[in-house]
Amino acid sequence: MSHFSIFSLARNALTGHKNWEKMWRSPDPKKEYDVVIIGGGGHGLGAAYYLAKDHGITNVAVVEKGWLGGGNTGRNTMTVRSNFLREDSVPFHELSIDLYHQLSKDLNYNLMVSKRGMITFIQSSAVNRIAMQMANTMHIYGAEYRMLSLPEIKQRVPIFSPSENMRLPILGGVYQPRASMVRHDAVAWGFARGADSRGVDIIQNCEVSGIRRESGAVTGVETNRGFIKAKKVGMAVAGHGSVVANMAGLRLPIVTQPLQAWVSEPIKPVLNEIVVIRSYYGTYLMQSDKGEIVIGQGCDPYASYAQRGTFSIIEDATNAMLEVFPSFSRLKLLRHWAGMLDMPFDGSPIISKTDVDGFYVDVAGSGGFKTTPAAAKTFAHLIARNESHPLTENLGLSRFQNGRLVQEGGVSANR
Repeated sequence: MSHFSIFSLARNALTGHKNWEKMWRSPDPKKEYDVVIIGGGGHGLGAAYYLAKDHGITNVAVVEKGWLGGGNTGRNTMTVRSNFLREDSVPFHELSIDLYHQLSKDLNYNLMVSKRGMITFIQSSAVNRIAMQMANTMHIYGAEYRMLSLPEIKQRVPIFSPSENMRLPILGGVYQPRASMVRHDAVAWGFARGADSRGVDIIQNCEVSGIRRESGAVTGVETNRGFIKAKKVGMAVAGHGSVVANMAGLRLPIVTQPLQAWVSEPIKPVLNEIVVIRSYYGTYLMQSDKGEIVIGQGCDPYASYAQRGTFSIIEDATNAMLEVFPSFSRLKLLRHWAGMLDMPFDGSPIISKTDVDGFYVDVAGSGGFKTTPAAAKTFAHLIARNESHPLTENLGLSRFQNGRLVQEGGVSANR
């Protein structure tokens, strides 16, 4: 770091960052925009960025009821993967991984992308069948997913030391080398800066309370900062999709569920890969760049808008982890949180037009953070052209009417 950078940091620290250069503007909302995006998380900000970058549509506002990335973008475990079962899922998630690995350069902002690899333990014949089915689907689209023996797991994860008395002994594993970790709040900030630099207005503390319609088409949004007229409105509000869609007179085929995670105190690097203990309701763990062991499990089995978890999930997942990594029993729990998932009935994302002309929805489901750049790019395509991107043609709302569901078994809620 140069002397100039050091002195700049010291000067700004001593002045309370009063002269710190803003990464994006904080404008008052204009009376009218071509597009209003509801939701200032990764999906909404990314859609605005790609509307400007790919389609030249810059008269865009992103309205956020709180602060950018303050919702579910900042309440996840930062993992990115493409190990899914269905032919519509794998290419979509592969695109997301591709975009994530080039986003830092595209946005000129460090997203702290870290290629880790993911190992899913095989502990039953049922899990083995799912792994083989998933591998076959992934191989069709050029996504690597291969089997690992116990010695190979031990070589990759030296701290791996499963109990001899495990209820379901580990027989082997399956490995996706491209699985990665990405700094979640940096994704929101990078997209915000990129969108702002292209003329998009990012308006925080602007809560939407209604969506106006005339003759079956949107005309704008009601907010606590006044009415904003718009020709098109896009919704990207993870955890509140039902609430916002209801403002437009729509009922979406989704249920909102909490997804918990918690972290230990920081320790020295001992775990590079992301590890999944699938036989225990999808318990997963990894080590963050700060040294914390991050632990999570599948969705809670009930609908809720609460951003808090339950002790039973912590206990169950921690027991599963300690059977495989008994040395972690000495760690202390540092903090615990829960995000909210708008989970479509078939487990796959919804990126779709609606029966209300000019109103579009992005419901990411369990794919939430994993799909951020791919969902944002394809959502922008949909809004700009009023037609689905080739990768999301089968991910629209019409599938719930014609019965062609994309029943995805590789998501957190269904593990």
